Amino acid sequence: DNDSIEACTPCDAPYKMFRSLALNWCNVARGVQTQLAQASRSHGRIVGAPRTLRTLGLGLGRATLAQGLLPGMSASASTSFASLIEGLGTRATLQTLGFPASGDFKEMGLLGWFLADLAINVAGWAVSSIFKTEKFYDLLGSVSFLTLTGGSLFLTGGAITPRKILVSSMVGLWAARLGSYLVTRVFKVGKDSRFEEVKHQPGWFLVYWTMQAIWVWVTLLPVLLVNSSPVASPLGWLDAAGVVVYATGLGIEAVADWQKDRFRSNPDNQGKFITGGLWSISRHPNYLGEAMLWWGVFIASTGSFSRPVHYASVVSPVLVFLLLRFVSGVPILERQADSRWGSLPEYQRYKETTPVFFPLPRPPQDHSA
Repeated sequence: DNDSIEACTPCDAPYKMFRSLALNWCNVARGVQTQLAQASRSHGRIVGAPRTLRTLGLGLGRATLAQGLLPGMSASASTSFASLIEGLGTRATLQTLGFPASGDFKEMGLLGWFLADLAINVAGWAVSSIFKTEKFYDLLGSVSFLTLTGGSLFLTGGAITPRKILVSSMVGLWAARLGSYLVTRVFKVGKDSRFEEVKHQPGWFLVYWTMQAIWVWVTLLPVLLVNSSPVASPLGWLDAAGVVVYATGLGIEAVADWQKDRFRSNPDNQGKFITGGLWSISRHPNYLGEAMLWWGVFIASTGSFSRPVHYASVVSPVLVFLLLRFVSGVPILERQADSRWGSLPEYQRYKETTPVFFPLPRPPQDHSA
């Protein structure tokens, strides 16, 4: 999210969904705990590079047990969840999830990269919960993007083709720009209102970190498929089209962020809403650019798809659009704006004349009596 947003209220559908997910984790942990213990006794601990995840899982499991996952959680539920996290370090579990049991990253599968992604975010949650800070959230989101992209490019073996370099560079440039922007902002402001309350509740805070891990992995699916593909087809017109869409989206997002920062830095604009520049053709041009650039990454990735099922990774740009337009982006900011400026005639005129997302022409308004 490119704007600080307030924490979701219990009446929000996403909040209810995340709450249900968190509560169900306890039941899942109980069912899986026995299987993990059996797998550990049968197969032993994993060696090599994945040993780090085993150590991390053990520490996080104990931290979870010490802090308590959710307010009011029973001791047995906390123990089960801790065991579930610790069990991620067993050979059987990591092999099942696609992580290389031998420590050779050439064997890494999609679910293996998700496990690595999840480890980064759960580690971030553990540290952030202890210090009750949200300042690492966007930082480790960017780190997750860069880690999975760079790891899948350089560590999985095979020739590093021009397309792999292309799509990986697309993600790297975006993550470096947006990540540095968000991290600089949160340290400058000193807080992120999205986490003002939840950072004091370790269980709910874990939900946010887990959803970030899922978002990173799903968004990166096209790139992970390209970087693990043996196909070395030359770049073509689809790659060029993808670059154009990506560059347009990245430019829109960057310019929109710059324009809003410049607007807010002017003391004369305190308490006002921005209507100039790109914000005159869309009420959320930064989100528009974000959605566009991921379509560009997907288009450029298709040249390396070797199986029809790979096209299912279109879920990446679709998910980004749906989240921004209907869940965590536009709806929340629209409610905040209506609360602050909804009674102002000039804001109502702005809403009437400026599209919420896509800069499409609007039919003339009839204000006659």
